[in-house]
Amino acid sequence: MSHYRRNLRTFILACSVMCFAPAHAENPIIPNQGINDPHIRIFGDSAYLYASHDASAANKTFVMRDWTVWKSQDLVRWTRVSTLRPEDTYIKDPGFSSAWATDAAEKNGRFYWYFSEGNRQTGVVVGDTPAGPWRDVLGRPLLSENLTPTHEYDPGILSVGEDRYIVFGVFDYYIAKLADDMISLAEAPRKIEIDGARGPYTDESTGPFAGKKTDDKPFLHERDGKYYLSWGAFYAIADSPYGPYRYKGRIFEPESFAPGYGAPTWPVGFFQGRHGSFFTWHGQWYVAYCDISQTGNRYFRDTFISYVHYRDDGTIAPIRVDGIGVGTYDGSAAIEAENFFAVEGLRVKEHAGASGGFVVDGENGLLRFPNVRGLSGKRRIALNFVEDARVRISVSRIGASAPIVSRTLRVRAGTPATLDLGPLGETESLQVQLDSSSGRIKLDGLSFR
Repeated sequence: MSHYRRNLRTFILACSVMCFAPAHAENPIIPNQGINDPHIRIFGDSAYLYASHDASAANKTFVMRDWTVWKSQDLVRWTRVSTLRPEDTYIKDPGFSSAWATDAAEKNGRFYWYFSEGNRQTGVVVGDTPAGPWRDVLGRPLLSENLTPTHEYDPGILSVGEDRYIVFGVFDYYIAKLADDMISLAEAPRKIEIDGARGPYTDESTGPFAGKKTDDKPFLHERDGKYYLSWGAFYAIADSPYGPYRYKGRIFEPESFAPGYGAPTWPVGFFQGRHGSFFTWHGQWYVAYCDISQTGNRYFRDTFISYVHYRDDGTIAPIRVDGIGVGTYDGSAAIEAENFFAVEGLRVKEHAGASGGFVVDGENGLLRFPNVRGLSGKRRIALNFVEDARVRISVSRIGASAPIVSRTLRVRAGTPATLDLGPLGETESLQVQLDSSSGRIKLDGLSFR
């Protein structure tokens, strides 16, 4: 093959991966582009995905030459809005190929993007928008090598009120409050203690990491006054960002996986390599994470997103890993009520009698389910409640000025409440308003007939 033809073939292959991304996807959310180590942040009315980038489907080791930012308003359709290259930072080297995990935060109207220099150091760039353009104002690492006994990489940012914290490291994690300028530390990093920690290598008897209690890529999020420290599939909870943390379990279990999504996976199993982040938007909680079930190559990873539901005791129920993902729905199957895209006036509660273990609970409120597919030929909606109630049910197309149907019904536990919607399109975006006149509503799910 001539030099010209080799270069042409390389260009065509690269464009098939990089230039012609689909307008929308489910899981993986941005297929065949090596988008991984996902950190999703909500800024304004949009979700921004800050990610590292496996260079090629032909990778046989980690080759990551840049970091990217993607933007979405529905978690389904994603557009790349920024790329950061090592030569645009203090690293300077255009041949650098260890552009590892990143995270971002906002403070006082400016945006800060933290990035790993391989497994050595962490830098930061500053922008006036969530997509830059970016400036390396330090010209050196924020977290320099040998700052702590761990390795200073894989940063995660926690925002609590006006305070911002950075967590980092491998096997042993360290945390420090960021100064108001967001490009320096307000304090010396403190080691995080985790009682009873376990990780992907804890039960391994061979290999370089055998018996290790955690992993790399720590992440922190806060919910209802509790702080969650996660490392891939594993997590612990504390009453303070600094800990001490109590190990609680895994968010992935064997029953998490839909057919075709449980394998292939990493050498240690499905709980290895699940780098990612938790985030909340429109009243729903999500986790974004790495997956290789569709590429079959641990060095060319995808990003998946799943719904996250918290039990009454604050622990996390095992997530669902499938191709449907979030923000879009299969109208030919039952839809769990707690998997809404947006909610007002209601909240998710654990319930032993619910099909998925959770209900949407409250007296008055609405749920939005955009992008419900497979509705051609269907005319009715059926809602399942786990307790009796008298409820006014109104179903609308999202954005419409008037409902398709609005009726008051005496709903019975275990008996679907059915309303006629008339002819539906193949894909509809629907809103369900619930108003009770006799106590709390406990909605389990809905389906179309």
